[in-house]
Amino acid sequence: MLNEELLNDFKKFLKKKNLSSNTITAYAGSVRLFYSMYKEISPESLQRYKSYLITRYRPATVNQRIQAMNHFSRFLAETSGEEYILVATYHLPSVKVQQKTFLDTVISNEDYELFKEKLKEEKNYFWYFIVRFLATTGARVSELIQIKVEHLNLGYLDLYSKGGKVRRIYFPDSLCEEALEWCRSQGKRSGFLFLNKDGHLITPRGINFQLKHLARRYGIDPDTVYPHSFRHRFAKNFLACFNDISLLADLMGHESIETTRIYLTRSSQEQQQILDEIITW
Repeated sequence: MLNEELLNDFKKFLKKKNLSSNTITAYAGSVRLFYSMYKEISPESLQRYKSYLITRYRPATVNQRIQAMNHFSRFLAETSGEEYILVATYHLPSVKVQQKTFLDTVISNEDYELFKEKLKEEKNYFWYFIVRFLATTGARVSELIQIKVEHLNLGYLDLYSKGGKVRRIYFPDSLCEEALEWCRSQGKRSGFLFLNKDGHLITPRGINFQLKHLARRYGIDPDTVYPHSFRHRFAKNFLACFNDISLLADLMGHESIETTRIYLTRSSQEQQQILDEIITW
């Protein structure tokens, strides 16, 4: 049977292991749940607990609660004597989870087009151009906020690293023309494109927050809408139209071409679509 004093000692044990307060709270909750179902801890009761979790929770939650019990077993062995040695040496295995590629959380072309259309319909050109520049240049959000009107006239932005290397971000002609027309309509002839209401550079955090807000408003999965998602969309679309991974690596500013190879893989949705189209047997 679990008592509060033992649970508090367990929390102190976890704190010494430098676990976060949220993790400690979650682990304590798992131990409470276990003792609400079983009178004592043993390899057999731990296995039954795992079976119970699998039938009711997602794999990530199951694994978190399994980890909690493994920590609790070690805590008992270290603080409560020999009777728990067997439990401590018994490691409850996690459940296997099929890993998703990060590309599963990249905005689809369909949602990207919808996003643009909605922004344009509402004449929300500030955010329309943020999305357009991210998706058509492959710029990082930290690079995006450095774009000036002067760069639109040049057709590119040069960024210099501390090591003296130059990363050039090119802007498509059609985007430059459209953006310059918007600038003229705003009376902006020079300076940074993306300023907040106070006239300061908008922050990457502010961009991320607003993009997710807009995504929810337009019925687009917010998990796929964040600044780097549009950079990934640029890479995927570039390879679909022009299969030169070496050039893409240069455009993305990757030190190694191996970093760029991830864009040759397919997302789960793309894999499913291909199978649906080709499998006729």
